[in-house]
Amino acid sequence: MIPNMKKLFSEGLTGKRLIMSIISMILLVGVVSTAAYELTKTSVTLVVNGEETNLKTHAKTVDALMLENDILVGKHDFIEPSLDSQLTNDVNVVWIPAKLVYLTNNGEKLPVWTTSHTIQELVAELNLEVGDHDVIQPSLETALVEDMQITYESAFAVTLRSDGEEKEVWTISTTVADFLQAEDIILGELDRVEPSQTEIVKANTEINIIRVQKVTDVVEEAINFATVTRNDNSLTRGTEKVVQSGQNGKIAKHYEVIIENGKEVSRELLKTETVEASKDRIVALGTKQPAPPPAPVQQVSRGGTPGEWLTFSSTAYTANCNGCSGITATGINLKANPGAKVVAVDPNVIPLGSIIEIRYNGTILGQYRAADTGGAVVGRKIDIFMAERSDALRWGRKNVQVRVVK
Repeated sequence: MIPNMKKLFSEGLTGKRLIMSIISMILLVGVVSTAAYELTKTSVTLVVNGEETNLKTHAKTVDALMLENDILVGKHDFIEPSLDSQLTNDVNVVWIPAKLVYLTNNGEKLPVWTTSHTIQELVAELNLEVGDHDVIQPSLETALVEDMQITYESAFAVTLRSDGEEKEVWTISTTVADFLQAEDIILGELDRVEPSQTEIVKANTEINIIRVQKVTDVVEEAINFATVTRNDNSLTRGTEKVVQSGQNGKIAKHYEVIIENGKEVSRELLKTETVEASKDRIVALGTKQPAPPPAPVQQVSRGGTPGEWLTFSSTAYTANCNGCSGITATGINLKANPGAKVVAVDPNVIPLGSIIEIRYNGTILGQYRAADTGGAVVGRKIDIFMAERSDALRWGRKNVQVRVVK
């Protein structure tokens, strides 16, 4: 019985060893297979947004690698090498996902896909030239994020005229009011600007600041005195006497004056004040009839032939003398006929209507009609009508020869 038991025990040990051997063999094959599998993988470095990850992969192409790592590459993304490139050991695969941002370029809004990291990189990518006076918001150093709103406005030159100066100013498209605020220009209550503050500033716009002042100007002016005549029967007719000398007055005129950029553009009279009243000049005119001549004077004949030359005293008068109506005793209007050759005579010496000749210093002055009389024209005296007062004053008093022609 004991020998049988030993036999059975020996057979049992042999079976266990066989099983263990089989298991060991399977494990060995698995390890070898795993090692072989790993040894056949390709070593790559995947760079995502600047972060590196070392990978081993059986993927054959870049596209397969990205899918293996659950990365979906968009058409705007940056991928290098390209998706269809074959993978090799120690290759760097760089992937930068694109971001969608919105760029408003001088008022035109555009969607932009970009792999740039900052606005400055985006500007370079789009070949935008940002000048010193241009405006871009946010700033160039700002990092890009999805759906970022970016505004770019290019500057241009305008001409600014203000306070006597003209200069060139760079600005962006804006209203005139905003431009003035940016340039620290303050308008007074009456000041104005051209164009108006609501206008849009464009290239080559000329902006003019008009400084407006409203002032009051007082101007004094002289007022000429008036001449007043009064009849005086104590004076002989044809004579006059100054009773009161005239004196000019003075008034003050108040004007509202509008001044633009130092120049007067309008003036409006507000009121007039009397500073000093004028004083009339009063002249007395004689109305007293002259005394009759002491003795009758022989009348000069006016027959069919010229009379003899007789000596007369002569003076001169005008149609506008004080107390003169301008109408002769025979009805001639001397104001309407300034060229009339008329003399005033004593009708007792030379009958009215006569034609006479006057000679002075041997020269015959011409023929005149005896058509007027005068209170002071008595006897051998004549008063010659002259159109201009200055001529009458120059004539003065002269002795002339007179003869009646008809």
